[in-house]
Amino acid sequence: MDERVVKQARVLVDYSAGVGEGETVAIRSTTLGVPLVEAAFERVLERGGHPTALIDPPRAEEIFLRTAGEAQLRRPPFFLEVGLDYFDHIILIQAPENTRHASSTDPRRQALMLDGRRALMAKYLEKMMRPERSVTITLHPTPALAQDAAMSLLDYEDFVYRACLLEGPDPLAAWRAMGERQKRICDWLAGRSPLRIEGPNVDLTLRVGGRRWMSDDGRKNFPGGEVFTSPVEDGTEGEVRFTYPAMHQGREIRDVRLWFEGGRVVRAEAATGLAYLEELLALDEGARRLGELAIGTNTGVTRFTGNVLFDEKIGGTCHMAVGRGFANLGSRNESAIHVDMVCDLKTDSRISADGEVFYRNGEFTIV
Repeated sequence: MDERVVKQARVLVDYSAGVGEGETVAIRSTTLGVPLVEAAFERVLERGGHPTALIDPPRAEEIFLRTAGEAQLRRPPFFLEVGLDYFDHIILIQAPENTRHASSTDPRRQALMLDGRRALMAKYLEKMMRPERSVTITLHPTPALAQDAAMSLLDYEDFVYRACLLEGPDPLAAWRAMGERQKRICDWLAGRSPLRIEGPNVDLTLRVGGRRWMSDDGRKNFPGGEVFTSPVEDGTEGEVRFTYPAMHQGREIRDVRLWFEGGRVVRAEAATGLAYLEELLALDEGARRLGELAIGTNTGVTRFTGNVLFDEKIGGTCHMAVGRGFANLGSRNESAIHVDMVCDLKTDSRISADGEVFYRNGEFTIV
């Protein structure tokens, strides 16, 4: 087995989830992710935990979207209904055979599925944000992911493990150092509002007063590398063009432009995938408001890959999510969706807080 897979499993179990003796751990992936599942399974046992491996066939979701009736689409899966309460820790390993499995699915069918999972997705996000009962999302390199990134599988593996800080002698120390730097950024931002983001692709003002900032230092997403908050629901004004394609539920949406008034999306455009974007925004009132604003900090993510787990961490970018916000950060925005979209800020761009510039052309000026 690739030694980097063993390192990834150790970081996931020891650091990201922080598994303790006697704790229950679900490790979920497809058959393509089995090497990392097995390595994590073994590490949980070594820590005295109780692992359960949950393996999905690669095409199960595509079959479900094509075949299920309306009642079946609306029924949440067993893993969400039962697993969120049962397991102390959940490690989700993306390992797709085909990242475009839903490209020909009627977007209304996907909307029904999302609507049926609304309440449990809120519970899922709440669990993800709690330190003592964790959800961690990561991936295992597959040919489909490498193709999306326009890379060979071997090159993509190198990219992934570098971005995950696994090639150095002490990955745990590297992640702790990132966490300390990001904490300093969050501490500086605390209590400062409004934010102003300016650049060739964005001119937005966002109120964040009363909202907490949080550091993603590899515990909730792996890799980590962002600081984020949930904007005030009616406090976003202006427009933004997301320079990188957005991926959601196996569908791609390119060149998204959104206009906000009173915190609400009042106009949306996209070069491709507009029909699906409109279906998402029409799901509920919360879908038209921002649930997240984040700034990417991971300089190891050196290029766009078509996978938001990595793309939202690109140093020199910000990303925003329409839909559900994070209640633990102060958000009151509820929705069936949380769709992340990434905007480049490396050129002629800046972010200010309470009138003071703290980020310019992809670099923080305060740390």
